[in-house]
Amino acid sequence: MQNLVSKKEEEERRLKALAEYRILGTKPESCYDDITKIAATTCNVPISLMTLVDKDKQWFKSKIGLQISETRRDRSFCTHAIKENSPLIIHDAFQDERFINNPLVTGDPKIRFYAGFPLRNSDGNKLGTLCVIDRKPGNLTTQQFNIMELLSKQIVSFLELRKKSLNLLDALSNFHKQEGILSVCSYCREVKNKEGDWMHLEKYLSKISDIRFSHGVCDNCMEKHFPDVIEVWNKKDFFEDGQKRYLES
Repeated sequence: MQNLVSKKEEEERRLKALAEYRILGTKPESCYDDITKIAATTCNVPISLMTLVDKDKQWFKSKIGLQISETRRDRSFCTHAIKENSPLIIHDAFQDERFINNPLVTGDPKIRFYAGFPLRNSDGNKLGTLCVIDRKPGNLTTQQFNIMELLSKQIVSFLELRKKSLNLLDALSNFHKQEGILSVCSYCREVKNKEGDWMHLEKYLSKISDIRFSHGVCDNCMEKHFPDVIEVWNKKDFFEDGQKRYLES
């Protein structure tokens, strides 16, 4: 009985934590779509999903190779994955008693291979998974497994950044006693001011506070948008290392 109560409380904490990100039902975002694309390509599978497991369903924030946006939780592979302390790997669903009669196995999308990596936040709550799926039996190499773990951690980092941004906006909204809830675009993150105009977050914060901003380019954006610069830097580092070894020899 005590164990059942503990699991119920754990699930309530998990659902409360999920709600704090205010992400269920939001539009696709490139930061998550890029990760599911990398996952599908890395693992050489047709389907890759970022799932968020709600009370009665699992919802796909990002999806590759699948048209539907959600499934019932009681049919969800990811429901099993978030109960595990390590990634859940199903080599062949037809050989697993838990899934052999699952409608997602016997019907579309005809799952045979599944690998789900829990999205675990800093408090230990498992919000959902980053998973890859194939319609034939499969496995992951050690390298693929390690990359999937890194990608799942990157998703959690994006989610935490989202929550911090929303909390900051809420705090500023309360501080300046604005009426109602501050409107934030779920897709582009622009903020609507009390006059009804949309503006970038930094412009909004500059108008209502003394916050000032400096600008730069983070490592990820540098690699994505300025690959030629990265190539030059790498060549420069290679040249300087070679020159140093030559002088020391």
